[in-house]
Amino acid sequence: MNPAPPELLVLGWGNLSRGDDALGPRCLTALREALPPHLMHRVEFLEDYQLQVEFALDLVGRKHVLFIDASVDCVAPFEVRQAQPRKDSSISSHALSPEALLQVFVTVQSQAPPLATVLAIRASSFELGEPMTAVAEQHLEAAAQWAMDWTQALLK
Repeated sequence: MNPAPPELLVLGWGNLSRGDDALGPRCLTALREALPPHLMHRVEFLEDYQLQVEFALDLVGRKHVLFIDASVDCVAPFEVRQAQPRKDSSISSHALSPEALLQVFVTVQSQAPPLATVLAIRASSFELGEPMTAVAEQHLEAAAQWAMDWTQALLK
C-alpha cells in the first residue's frame, strides 16, 4: 500500500522561454526554495508547460491544491481565487483550466476534489526567447511572498 501523498500539491505551469509566461514555474521555484525544511514533507511541487488531464490523478489524496500561472486578465500584481469544478471549453483541449481539471477529477474519482486556490500573476509579454519583463519580476516577488505566507498559514 502506498503512503498518503503530501497534503498540499502546488502546480505551477508556463514556458520559461516565453517572457512573462515563466511566472508560474518561477513562483513555484521561489516557494520551494524558501519553504522551511520542516514543511517540505507536507508539500509536493509539480511544474509543466500547461495543465493536462493527467494531473487529475495527482490530486488524489490531497487536502489542498495551489494552482500558479501567469495571467493577462488579472489585476497587478496578482489575484487569488478559489476554484470549483466546472466544465468549460478547455476540458476538450490540451491545456486545461484549473476548474476543468477539478471537473475531470470529480468525473474520474466520483468524489469532491481537494480545496483549490488559484494564484494568477499579472503578465503582459509572452514572446519566445524574451526574458521576463521588469514589471513581471516585481509581480513575481509579491506573489511568491503571498504564496509563502499562505502555505505557512495553511500548514500550521
